[in-house]
Amino acid sequence: MADTHTYKFDVKMTCSGCSGAITRVLERAKADGVSEFTVNLETQEVLVTGSIPYEDVLAKIKKTGKEVRGSPLGRDCLVTMH
Repeated sequence: MADTHTYKFDVKMTCSGCSGAITRVLERAKADGVSEFTVNLETQEVLVTGSIPYEDVLAKIKKTGKEVRGSPLGRDCLVTMH
């Protein structure tokens, strides 16, 4: 069984359309190993849990055209293994 990771991204979102775009991308990413996610427009945070690598999640979020702040080694990325 693959390790499960939880990643936290700071994503610049200004409206429900922005958060909706992130939600749609992550829904489709469930086929690639995302097991669950939370998109919070108010805090501009996205939490993603699954077996998918960090770089893959980052690339999917960036495809929406939204600014993603932080790096995989920064304080804004939680990485936990279950």
